[in-house]
Amino acid sequence: MLHDLVEQYGPLLVFANVLAASLGLPLPAMPSLVLFGAMAALHPGSIGGQLLPVLVLSIFATLIGDSAWFLAGRVYGGNTLKTLCKLSLSRDTCVKKTERFFGRWGVRVLAVAKFVPGLSIVSVPMAGAMGVPYRTFLTYDGIGAALWSGVGLIVGALFAPQIDMLFAGASRLGRMTAVVVVALLLLYGTYRWIRRRQLINKLATARMDVEELDALITKNQTPVLFDIRSHEKRRLDPFVIPGSQYADERQLAEIIAKYPHDQKVVIYCSCPNEISAAWMAKQMTEAGFSDVVPLRGGLDAWREAGRELEPLPGEPRSHVDADIAPNAA
Repeated sequence: MLHDLVEQYGPLLVFANVLAASLGLPLPAMPSLVLFGAMAALHPGSIGGQLLPVLVLSIFATLIGDSAWFLAGRVYGGNTLKTLCKLSLSRDTCVKKTERFFGRWGVRVLAVAKFVPGLSIVSVPMAGAMGVPYRTFLTYDGIGAALWSGVGLIVGALFAPQIDMLFAGASRLGRMTAVVVVALLLLYGTYRWIRRRQLINKLATARMDVEELDALITKNQTPVLFDIRSHEKRRLDPFVIPGSQYADERQLAEIIAKYPHDQKVVIYCSCPNEISAAWMAKQMTEAGFSDVVPLRGGLDAWREAGRELEPLPGEPRSHVDADIAPNAA
């Protein structure tokens, strides 16, 4: 039955699965490629001839989905990354690390992004937001799609006997196998979501509101203000709260040594749940600082409240690929 299903609808199912995954739906596509590769190795006469068409379909499906995210990044800029940050079950710092990874390696990172969890879904819209020419994007994204799809099919072919044994065992268990797999996936997703909500709720009480910070600035009692956005995010949104200093949480030891521990410190970033800022505030508090808090809502809340912003003064250019030009078509 599985053989007939793969032979008749396999290429279409792989295309649909890869397209859905590249659009950001929580549907892993690699298993379908591995399965098709295994079935092609086990049935070279009936399915083996479809390997090349499936590879091509997988590449095109990836490019279609990624092009949609690329366009979203080009049109909406940093707001696309904020949306991803909201939807992600991972900590907001994961998105920040991906921004830095892209900033260091540039558009070339797309050639391997599919193999790194979380990297592709952020680096693709970032390429659009940072002005990568579409032709350059297609070149590197196409290379990455071909490598990723090819690896999936090859792995399936190499481990075809083991995969066949796995499905033989699953068929003996019947529908219970599918129920167990779905249940495990739901449990994992629920666990990640609950952990995220617990962390957000735990940190929600130790924060400063925009109005409170604005009142301090008006009274000339401005605390030390740390902008901990990545260089790449600062390039996309080159404005800061007046008096802010750039701080990199990766250099936390230097920051702790530089400032008096009784100094009031307010930290902000730009992800909706400002978890990066809350994490840094927690680390500084544990290091002995007496009054360190994140800004509730971060830079976006400050902007939405109509408070003053100032242009970013002389931000050092990060190591972004030379192909990236802010006004590139």
